[in-house]
Amino acid sequence: MSAQLAQPEQSVRPAPAITPTLRSTGRRAAFWVIAGAGALIVALIAMVLSNAAAVGGPPLGAENPAPAGGMALAEVLSAQGVDVVVADSLDAALEASAAAQAADGGVTLFVSDPGDILDAAQIARLGVAEHTVVVDPSFAYLQELAPEIGFGGVGADGPIAAGAGCALAAAERAGSVAGSDDAALKTLSVPSDAAGYAACCGDAASGSSVLVQRGGPGALTLVSDEAIFANASITSAGNAALALGLLGEQPTLVWYLPTLADVAVGTPSLAELTPGWVTPVMVLLVLCGLAAAVAYGRRFGPLVIENLPVTVRASETMEGRARLYARNSERLRAVDALRIATVGRIATALGLARTASLDEVVGSAASVTGSDPSRVLATLLGDEPQNDAQLLALSDRLLDLERAVQAATRPGGATGTAPSSTHDSRTERMEP
Repeated sequence: MSAQLAQPEQSVRPAPAITPTLRSTGRRAAFWVIAGAGALIVALIAMVLSNAAAVGGPPLGAENPAPAGGMALAEVLSAQGVDVVVADSLDAALEASAAAQAADGGVTLFVSDPGDILDAAQIARLGVAEHTVVVDPSFAYLQELAPEIGFGGVGADGPIAAGAGCALAAAERAGSVAGSDDAALKTLSVPSDAAGYAACCGDAASGSSVLVQRGGPGALTLVSDEAIFANASITSAGNAALALGLLGEQPTLVWYLPTLADVAVGTPSLAELTPGWVTPVMVLLVLCGLAAAVAYGRRFGPLVIENLPVTVRASETMEGRARLYARNSERLRAVDALRIATVGRIATALGLARTASLDEVVGSAASVTGSDPSRVLATLLGDEPQNDAQLLALSDRLLDLERAVQAATRPGGATGTAPSSTHDSRTERMEP
């Protein structure tokens, strides 16, 4: 293509900095930081709430000063001269009881097993002490130690009197028992035909009692509710008198709370030792992570403009494409590009719709310029250049036709004037 091509100057401008700043990085990471901090706070709160009751030790622990512990009772018994021996396993408790009996001294075995750790065989070994006191016995304890006794439900709120038929000296001295803030106490059911049992602090009509004792060698006392011995309620009603009377009648008291060392079958698994809230919290965290990944994860979106270091003008791209066409003798492809652009500009000048057909463009162009429609059609579609000279001539004809249409459609333009080719028109640039 021999049209004179003006060489544009290349404009260079500095590219904007695209290195992430500390502020932008922090803004993107803010969600994950806040989410992680929130999850940590939730986990800490759940841990604190789940372990609040276990602060200081197990319930009724002799060294537990918490409201649920039994340190107050153990300290008072020690001050009264009772030798309080703390045992953390069944074997240790039985050895301490046997040693105290061998020394010609009486012994009381105090047992509290809220976790129901001991199995039936281990529970059956508890009857060796001179006096055994079991607090809040479970069904397994009742079946092994006192099968005649059952559960009596929950008594009325407020203190429960020992009752006129109570034959136990410790209960008579106590007068009544009560839970913390006069809360209702659990009770045991004693059938009327149960021989050898004495019941106190209950309802004689229904047969429910807080305290049940079986006398004779190897005496057994069942106390239905641990609140009577707990620090928070030891001073309620006659709880302290009852506890001191039951546990301080012998010179030695073996304070036994079953632990994991008494587990009969192997060592508990990690799942058994893990608190129950861990699994739902972990599931919730996984679901939150998946939801956040879906909501904020990277995904394909609309194309963005790349920040280039220099600006390349469209004319340079056009000239490069023209050189490729000339190098490969693609005359028809080059002229097609010129024709498509010319037809579009002619249609715009004629006020035709973008969907107008080529026949409509040819007819309108021939009408406004007074040209032969067949010649206009040949210029816009039919003629195929066989050499560079014909390509240049066709390019000039396209330019002349476009100028004629623009002149005819311009306000004040002369309609019906045929296009004329001048030397200047062949020297101007034709852009697609």
